[in-house]
Amino acid sequence: MYERRVVRSLTNKTLPGRCQRCWILDAFCICPSLPTVVTRTEVLVVRHERESWKSTGTARIAALALPHARLMDFRENAEPARSELPAEVGPGTFLLFPSDQAAPWDGSVVKKLVLLDGTWRQVRRMYTKLPALHAVPKLALPEKALKVLRLRDSKFEAGRSTLEAIAEALALLEGESVAAPLHALHAEYVERVFRARGVWDQKKADAAPLLVD
Repeated sequence: MYERRVVRSLTNKTLPGRCQRCWILDAFCICPSLPTVVTRTEVLVVRHERESWKSTGTARIAALALPHARLMDFRENAEPARSELPAEVGPGTFLLFPSDQAAPWDGSVVKKLVLLDGTWRQVRRMYTKLPALHAVPKLALPEKALKVLRLRDSKFEAGRSTLEAIAEALALLEGESVAAPLHALHAEYVERVFRARGVWDQKKADAAPLLVD
């Protein structure tokens, strides 16, 4: 959600040799390594429909690991999502969304966390078309402490993949012990996807100078 994504061709998950759950080539499937992370906080990811077609979408991986996470797709016809959201944003709902109105967490009870998943441009349009979110308090993440290797580049300091953003929000709300398996999952997922493409060694070498603290 916090990334400015590099556009890639869409993925057909039904291609032979590709896992139907994680969409990675079978030889690099991450499913056996998926943790089960039970959280107090319910996570709702409103995902732009174009993200649902991409193998690099981390929201799908997050949902596989989080029993209390759900995906809601936002399509060209915004009406289904627009109609469903009012019932989702009751007391205790916060929106993880980069804006000037976001505030550091003040210890308020967060029962549900909503994220918008897409490019910056898509996310802004989604927010505009989903008025039920406009009155929802916005939660800000702390500054990113360490740089990490991602599947898609970001030109923004606040750039994060959706899985990263979920992990950091849960670290804030529920503690590092809850977030740690998700951070590890993100790192392994990135490595497996790059290995499946045959570019892992080069990506790791290219990123090494940038990842030094």
